[in-house]
Amino acid sequence: MSNDLDWTGGDHIAMYNIAPGLCPWMIMLHDRRLDFIGHTWGYRTPEEAAAKKKPWINARIEKALTGRYFRHMFREGRVIIPGGGWFEWTLENGQKQPRYIKRKDVEPIFMAGITNFKPYIQQNVEVGFVIVTEDSGGGMVDIHDRRPVVLAPEDAWRWLDVDTPVEEAAHIAQSRSLPSDAFTWVEGG
Repeated sequence: MSNDLDWTGGDHIAMYNIAPGLCPWMIMLHDRRLDFIGHTWGYRTPEEAAAKKKPWINARIEKALTGRYFRHMFREGRVIIPGGGWFEWTLENGQKQPRYIKRKDVEPIFMAGITNFKPYIQQNVEVGFVIVTEDSGGGMVDIHDRRPVVLAPEDAWRWLDVDTPVEEAAHIAQSRSLPSDAFTWVEGG
């Protein structure tokens, strides 16, 4: 499979300030081609859905790899969530303030995600995705202990590829995320 990947073009509408529960684009590799599919940001098991529990919106790498709710998605449902950046919220004077985190070079970001969606298969469960997270490592807006795994295009391609072994995908998520100094933030967005 080629490592050359053209991430631009197409007729997809850009979305801004996406919150959990909305349906942003996710990129998935199906039949050796890239598909852009809009799906719900959030995942819950059938039991959690029946109990009306809040969906999971992210999963730490370790939990995504081995957790009983996520490991099947890590094996079979690796996706990329494209974007311009993401929001973190700080508490200042008792009020939440948004901080928009983006790449310093203003290139798009490719967040590692996992989904239970299976193309062309009737599914009788809620379908959604979660964003894979890692330790924040400091240096950005140090309010959370984790941040999305953001990959360079060549690593995003390997993450998506169904021929990439689970162990290699885990290595990509654990060691190939862009470093904190690749990002900057602005107030508000």
